[in-house]
Amino acid sequence: MNAKTFVNAGTDRAREMEVFAAVADVGSLSAAGRILGLTPSAISRTVGRIETRLGVRLMLRTTRQLTLTAEGQAYLSAARRILADLDDAEQAVSDQGAPRGRLRVSAALAHGRLVVVPLLKAFVALYPHILLEISLTDVMIDVAAGQADVAIRFGRLPDSALTARKLGETGRVVVASPAYLARRGEPITPEDLHDHDCLNFSFRRAEPVWPFRRDGVDFALTVKGPAEANNGETLTQLARDGVGITRVGAFSAEDDIREGRLVPLLEAFNPGDREAIHAVFVGGSNTPARVRVFIDFLVEQLTGSQT
Repeated sequence: MNAKTFVNAGTDRAREMEVFAAVADVGSLSAAGRILGLTPSAISRTVGRIETRLGVRLMLRTTRQLTLTAEGQAYLSAARRILADLDDAEQAVSDQGAPRGRLRVSAALAHGRLVVVPLLKAFVALYPHILLEISLTDVMIDVAAGQADVAIRFGRLPDSALTARKLGETGRVVVASPAYLARRGEPITPEDLHDHDCLNFSFRRAEPVWPFRRDGVDFALTVKGPAEANNGETLTQLARDGVGITRVGAFSAEDDIREGRLVPLLEAFNPGDREAIHAVFVGGSNTPARVRVFIDFLVEQLTGSQT
């Protein structure tokens, strides 16, 4: 068999498998023909050709029904596996050439708006065939269950089958507006916070405590105030509006501090606690190229960033 004949034989067998699988799926030669754009006689000849080559009966055909023999069931299973492998191989090559498809990304509200979203213009320009769907929420979504392709997470990651790549880390800062400090005075020690309105997160804590460090010793204070929120961006806005003092990720308050809308407080007592930032996704050899290139893009843009 020369090379051309070998290629043609491989192509013909793949087509035969498609025809056989279509007949098995719909249970009719004529219905399979309509789906594939072939006449019933062409479908029948294809099935007969497979049976002749294998030397076994694959289908039992009557005027009323079509059923698979045991050999037909085995051939159908193998054919579907081979066709799926062909599809996967072609998709992998296609993805490498031009990653494409819908990419669902979940990020926290403040970090997403202030850090991730500003990067997306460049990513979309690099990969025009990827449809990027960005969701900003502080609700913990389930990547393993398929609720997103990539999620950006803060802090310690729970044990799971997901793959994680570190993007950076962030510290925390206690802040208040100049107007609030003019009205209520500036806390000099952490204990002074007991006499202030403190704005806290409404999730993930059994009690509202803020950590501090004095003379190398870490301690925590219980704080309270008139409002709570489930995201740092809202707490930052409340602090900016003079509602109270809050403790948020440094990236949330960075612009406001630089512009004088917020004032950092109690920095001498900052414990220096930092949260790692990771991108998590379903890894492995079958990870779509659109996910891989997005993760690589984030790592390139953000790795080493510390705020």
